[in-house]
Amino acid sequence: MAVDLENLSKEELKQLKTDVDKALKTIDARRKAEAKKAAEHAAKEYGFSLDELLGASSGKGPKSAPKYANPADPSQTWTGRGRKPNWVIDALAAGKSLDDMKI
Repeated sequence: MAVDLENLSKEELKQLKTDVDKALKTIDARRKAEAKKAAEHAAKEYGFSLDELLGASSGKGPKSAPKYANPADPSQTWTGRGRKPNWVIDALAAGKSLDDMKI
């Protein structure tokens, strides 16, 4: 397919450039999808998922160690980050301090 660039207007050239850029992105996206599918297939042949091999995670960082425990139920813990659990709010309202609940 030959295009006579010399006889195109500036607007036609800009549109052609836009169309070419879109086509290139589409090709890249399609090739990436094909490569990912092939990699997933190869990993599956060995009994793994691609995420397992790449060490993919949920995107969250490592969990922090708990700093506080519920005096009434030590299995309930809190790291001290984020929203206070109800048991912390209740204990504070009952006159306890965070130091009382430290692990």
